[in-house]
Amino acid sequence: MHQLTTVQTVYEAGSWLFTVRDQYGELEEVVLVPCEDTVEHDSTSSRPGSDDGVEAWINRCTHESQRFDTGDGAPIRNGQLICPRHGSLFDSCSGDCDNGEAAGTTLPSVNISVTHDTIYLTDDDVTFAHEGGIDEDEGPDSTSHISF
Repeated sequence: MHQLTTVQTVYEAGSWLFTVRDQYGELEEVVLVPCEDTVEHDSTSSRPGSDDGVEAWINRCTHESQRFDTGDGAPIRNGQLICPRHGSLFDSCSGDCDNGEAAGTTLPSVNISVTHDTIYLTDDDVTFAHEGGIDEDEGPDSTSHISF
């Protein structure tokens, strides 16, 4: 279990991005988003944290792998995560999409738990790598003066 951030921080910022390493060693971005679903979930819920005001989703649309949060926060309106490429809307609490190119799909989730406003990563299939997104610019710096 790894301490991530607070529910208050997610609500104030609108979302919170972090990176995990999956069971194969690959990096994956995860976005925490506010979930204002007031429906009580039973003990068989597969979504730990879903009744605590925050959800954790893999940071990409199910259609064409477009990132939601590119480092400036995830676009959310009226409780829906918005794909910036085609405008598909995903319910921030369930991850379900019922419109656009991604209709009929559900975002892959990451298990979290909330204790006293603090959010913890509790998913056994991933390990915390770092706060923020995957650094797209990793690798050696080019010293060449040639441009394309």
